[in-house]
Amino acid sequence: MGLYDSYLALRFRLDDADAPEHVALVITERDLLEQGAYDTLEAFVGWAFEFGSDRVTISVSVLDEAVVPTLARELRDLDVPHRVELREPGDTERADAPVQVSIGLGGKREFASVVRSLAEEVEEGALDPDDIDAADIEQRLVFPDEPDFVVKTGAERLSDFMIWQSVYAELYFTDVNWRDFRKRDYLRALRDYQDRQRRFGR
Repeated sequence: MGLYDSYLALRFRLDDADAPEHVALVITERDLLEQGAYDTLEAFVGWAFEFGSDRVTISVSVLDEAVVPTLARELRDLDVPHRVELREPGDTERADAPVQVSIGLGGKREFASVVRSLAEEVEEGALDPDDIDAADIEQRLVFPDEPDFVVKTGAERLSDFMIWQSVYAELYFTDVNWRDFRKRDYLRALRDYQDRQRRFGR
């Protein structure tokens, strides 16, 4: 680690503010076509755990679902220090691993699936519409955990990312492209997170 990186890491550790427990990263299929993209992804996950997080969600937005199987094969082979669970379009099983990967399963699609599930239960008489609350929705989400901190590289947009779960998350946009993302960029993001006062909608 370079001198500047060491300085940023020290500043982070000396700060009384908490680290984000759950970090989410939003990237695109194009990001993963860059040389060294998967090495950077493995490093990112390592940095998150190194600096105090206990859960990482990686959301990969795709324009063409034909690439999903190829991306899934590569992402299942990530060399990271914790168990990885991966979900693709059409998957409904809840993810509950320290490292969770969503490929092409956008927030709109996930939420629409929840609405269909609730509608079916109402039609079957298993659920009263007047009794539906936030907990009913959260129980049916594929990615139920709410991230504390969302990092997006390259552009100021979330690419249909976890609409329900990220409502109170701190969002961090950097103009650094994924191919150029380094440890110091992650540490800068963490320092920015520490400087914010989280309000959780209040």
